[in-house]
Amino acid sequence: MGSALIGLAAAVVGVTGTLIASVLSQRLLGRVQAEQFERQQQVAEAQWHREQQVAELNRRRDGYMQVNASFRRYRTHLINFLWTVHKGAVTPEARESVEEARRDHHSVFAGAQLIASTAVLAELDEMTTALSEVYRRTMCLEEGNPDPDGSFDDIRADFVRLWDRWERMRGIMRTDLGIGHVVGDPPATGA
Repeated sequence: MGSALIGLAAAVVGVTGTLIASVLSQRLLGRVQAEQFERQQQVAEAQWHREQQVAELNRRRDGYMQVNASFRRYRTHLINFLWTVHKGAVTPEARESVEEARRDHHSVFAGAQLIASTAVLAELDEMTTALSEVYRRTMCLEEGNPDPDGSFDDIRADFVRLWDRWERMRGIMRTDLGIGHVVGDPPATGA
């Protein structure tokens, strides 16, 4: 009987081992599949975040391009109007041209306020304030009620300062977009 019991014990151990192996194999396979699924989820989430970052960068770049163009257009129309005032040849069309550029600037600026970084927004606010002051001074000159320092030459000097401020603002926008210093560009100043 001793060998029969040994045979039975061996058979029980063999059957039990086979059953346990299949259960352990299923659990191990389930764990591997769960880890694989988790890795796929992490990859998908990382890709989604990268796509969101690229989309945000594109929105900011497009917004900065629009605000940059509107600042230039407004500044150009305003300086042309200043020359028109200086020549004494102001017409309703010339005034409307400035007002249209000003309205466009305000519209684009409002959009930029929603997407600009804090650093860029601070520059945009300062630039808009400076440009508004030049507009005010120009209109006072046109109306015949200039500021004490609001002559044609004084206001024309304001446009030079606006250009310098615009270059600084453009540099901050480029930095915000991760462009930084490009070979051939003058280094950005932090004045």
